[in-house]
Amino acid sequence: MSNISYQRTGTFLRTLFQVLLKESEPLKAREALNRLASQVQMTDYEKGNYDSGAQRFEQIVRFATVDCVKAGWLVKNKGYWSVTELGKEALGKYQDGESFYRAAVKLYYQWKDQQPPVEPSEVPEPESGETEAKTVAITYELADEQAWKEISEHLAKMPPYQFQDLVAALIRALGYHVAWTAPPGRDGGIDIIAWPDALGTRPPRIKVQVKRQQQSIAVDGLRSFMAMLRDDDVGLFVSLGGFTKDAKDEARMQENRKIRLLDEDQLVELWIEHYDKIADQDRRHLPLKPIYFLSPEG
Repeated sequence: MSNISYQRTGTFLRTLFQVLLKESEPLKAREALNRLASQVQMTDYEKGNYDSGAQRFEQIVRFATVDCVKAGWLVKNKGYWSVTELGKEALGKYQDGESFYRAAVKLYYQWKDQQPPVEPSEVPEPESGETEAKTVAITYELADEQAWKEISEHLAKMPPYQFQDLVAALIRALGYHVAWTAPPGRDGGIDIIAWPDALGTRPPRIKVQVKRQQQSIAVDGLRSFMAMLRDDDVGLFVSLGGFTKDAKDEARMQENRKIRLLDEDQLVELWIEHYDKIADQDRRHLPLKPIYFLSPEG
């Protein structure tokens, strides 16, 4: 990284932040990097690769974003990046690339100074130690991105009724009895019905609608589902494409209808959390296996 100046790195970061701030939702890291690459003129050195095969431009940006994350300016979650309010303030405060990046680096060291001390024998040389720490962070980041990318692609390719079966399996793992799942064909808007008990004698009845489509569910689609709920029902709407802001607000403001929205991330998180309770034959819908490796500090 020594061949890249603070000014150059900071210019990349400021442009990256501007790319991210144009979006109302977090942006996939790969898409963010691609958009950044299209907006800057790279040198031949930056276009090249390191001995490891990694492209220099991408590694330069990823290394620098580690500082931004520890500064509280950037959030990375499941392969998506977004700028925080502190990041917006920094973008306005530090108008040139060098001052922007130096401020992030300073905050990175402030964060590091607050971490638990290590034994003297474990303290590496400053430059090599920083490089190693950031390399670990990037390795973790890339592994996280790849894992969520593969899970997302798997769900997106899943046949609709298999996806419905996956949701039913999760509901069973949560301790409910699935009394009915919609057969192929028109379902009238309800895909799954579940109860707290096997006989269906204890309320509430849970009505579930499942959407595998990649488009966000708008408020009209949510209202159509809520119209099928009775006073004692709980509605669960599962959508891989998520929900628009208006739909989320509608669900949150409900007083007469009990409604829960689940997007892709929330669905997968619940699947992981309750994986040990999911029946073996149901795990085939989304088989997962944890792999343990060294994670970055913090």
